[in-house]
Amino acid sequence: MMKPQNIYSQLPKTLPEELFEKILSGKNFKLERIISKGHATDEGCWLDQKQDEWVLLLKGSAGILIQGEKNIITLNPGDYVLIPAHVKHRVEWTDKNNETLWLALHFSKEL
Repeated sequence: MMKPQNIYSQLPKTLPEELFEKILSGKNFKLERIISKGHATDEGCWLDQKQDEWVLLLKGSAGILIQGEKNIITLNPGDYVLIPAHVKHRVEWTDKNNETLWLALHFSKEL
């Protein structure tokens, strides 16, 4: 029997590190819930992913910087962005006072 789950349930009370939880995966995709609270990409580091990533911000707020761009992309609940594979980016900040809850879909275009 299918049992419904809730994306907002079981949020940890403490969050010393950003939390990545796989929800679903297949041959060419992975869907995950990410929980942040005051987390950011380490200074001077850039993320360079093999797959495209579509992220939807469900709760909290965050700032993403694309390498070579001057302006930080600010995300609030309901905002989403597509980050193509190998576009270097970093999370500049997440809300320090509340959890930031992301839904991230990593996928290959071969679908």
